[in-house]
Amino acid sequence: ASAATHHHHHHHHQQHRPAGPRSAPRTAAARRSDLLSATLAFEDPSAFRVKSLGELLRALGIFRLCSFPVLVNHCGKLMSVARTLLGRRGFSLLLRPTVYAQFVAGENEREISQSMEKMSLLGLRPMLAVPIEEDLGESTGEKRYDDNMEAMLECVRMSHSNAWSRDPMMQLKITALLSPELCVKLTTLITQQPYDLNLVVRAMDGEPINFPGLDESEVAHFLCGLQRLNKIAEASVNKVRVLVDAEYTYMNPALSLVTMAMMKKFNKDGSWIWNTYQCYLKESRSLLLDALCLSKDEGFCLGVKLVRGAYMDKERKLAEKEGCLDPIHQCWEDTNDSYNGSLDVMLEVISQKPERYRIIVATHNEESVRRAAKRMEELGIDKDGGAVCFGQLLGMCDHVSLTLAKEGYAVYKSVPYGSVEDTLPYLVRRAQENRTVLQGIRKERDLLRKELRRRLRLSK
Repeated sequence: ASAATHHHHHHHHQQHRPAGPRSAPRTAAARRSDLLSATLAFEDPSAFRVKSLGELLRALGIFRLCSFPVLVNHCGKLMSVARTLLGRRGFSLLLRPTVYAQFVAGENEREISQSMEKMSLLGLRPMLAVPIEEDLGESTGEKRYDDNMEAMLECVRMSHSNAWSRDPMMQLKITALLSPELCVKLTTLITQQPYDLNLVVRAMDGEPINFPGLDESEVAHFLCGLQRLNKIAEASVNKVRVLVDAEYTYMNPALSLVTMAMMKKFNKDGSWIWNTYQCYLKESRSLLLDALCLSKDEGFCLGVKLVRGAYMDKERKLAEKEGCLDPIHQCWEDTNDSYNGSLDVMLEVISQKPERYRIIVATHNEESVRRAAKRMEELGIDKDGGAVCFGQLLGMCDHVSLTLAKEGYAVYKSVPYGSVEDTLPYLVRRAQENRTVLQGIRKERDLLRKELRRRLRLSK
């Protein structure tokens, strides 16, 4: 296969050569762009030289398991069976050195620090994520949300206090601080009658504001939730960039409302609060364009995390159950076009005003990564100027992350941390929603295998 792709690459370049005699000197830019596409073909196993033998073997073993669809599809059930059979301790002993070690940074600050030190030696930057899986209808009570807030503040502190990298990031899940039920109700309300952004900002400042359509207890909870978000934003400004996760379509409008309010309040002189755009949604382009307009009108900086999306199965089931139109693009190609189109839009505005706009190209898709790099080159956007960076999950897609870092791009790894118990539901969701990615991990496996063979040859 690799011979075929190499052949294909050469063929590809010939079409782009300037017309005229063969000997015509090619421009430096054209040569550079050829080098760029050769490096960013991500075909080079030497990216894995930095890994220890144990890490190579662990990754190979786990990716091998991930290539069985039946394992990935039922991993949630399998895990709970394993837990029942092995008991809590046995389960932890089985998972800690394997799946947990591959995808999670650790449980306490010491373990997390070790993982982060190692990452920063490889030129990768951390984007810490507190794994909080929130389901509708679990126990409520403000205490639970306050505990989550403490966990998030701890995350801000850890991201900032350890000099692992410049410009750290972290992920924030709003439904960990504001009940999902309220977010759903808010969404219904603001679709009919949008709230004024300033109203929400004033509520964040601590004014006792009444929101039309909400009853007393709901208003009280909303105000508490906004105060929690405000605390986190205040703690993180000028220290850590906070990337707000998108969730389900039936609550995203509410999440965007509070995120935009946070941006209006905290992004006056830089993008400290970012919003996530899920390109598998048919409406993602118009949502992004709305955000660009809003940031221009309201005069705040816009940080954008661009993802394909992570709740496809549930969204589709829901649309079917409710008898609504499927909110997600019909085919993968459409999502692809949507992603690449939004990417182009953002790179275009960044090239005009790099200080006002930022994007993290959060994808495991090699073609989108290449496209971003190529457009950056064409538009003259600095590789490490801060306006454009790339993101992948910890433990996955290292052939892309390590190559990008080596080429001087800013690359973040999304790093969950916490106990085996806490991180498991999060990993299960990630696995099921990244099914296609996990099953397509073949290329990374091939490169790991090549690197392993090279070492075995050397050690003989």
